[in-house]
Amino acid sequence: MKLSPDAAIALIIDLQEKLAPVMNDAPKLIANARYLLEGLNVYKIPIVLTRQYPKGLGDTIPEIKAVSENAVVLDKTTFSCLDDREIRNFFVTDPRPNVLLAGIETHICVLQTALDLLELGKKVFLVADCVSSRSPFDSEIAMKRAIQSGVVPTTSEAALFEITQAAGSPEFKAISKLTVAKSAGR
Repeated sequence: MKLSPDAAIALIIDLQEKLAPVMNDAPKLIANARYLLEGLNVYKIPIVLTRQYPKGLGDTIPEIKAVSENAVVLDKTTFSCLDDREIRNFFVTDPRPNVLLAGIETHICVLQTALDLLELGKKVFLVADCVSSRSPFDSEIAMKRAIQSGVVPTTSEAALFEITQAAGSPEFKAISKLTVAKSAGR
């Protein structure tokens, strides 16, 4: 199954002020997540941002908030997003079958959420360049486990061009412009 704008929703987990800076290769993670979100905005694909215990871990980082003004923001204290009743209800009632999943930490909240989304019957596209953990090894093992469980690995650029499908449209031009900017390091 290919990604399409009308069948996809994005779930971005816990890119927060006190968590994001301590992730492995944090600047690259943040730049890739921002690029992904900017591209999803071109297609008006819904975005859900979660925050793990924001009182202690802070708000969503400014770089992500700046490109997520229309996002649904849901707070949680559970590791799997779907162990939170409000978030589970959101995804149970959302008709979109495909979930683009990104965030931190890969081996904790992201993996547990991916497994629960699969159990819910969603097709999970794990955006590999938009996830991280403090330890690269933890992230690597979590990616392997997720894939073995049925998650589809992708990258931010691959996902955006899969959604785009063909050259020539205004959306293609917008995605291409974002891609050039990302490649140039903005």
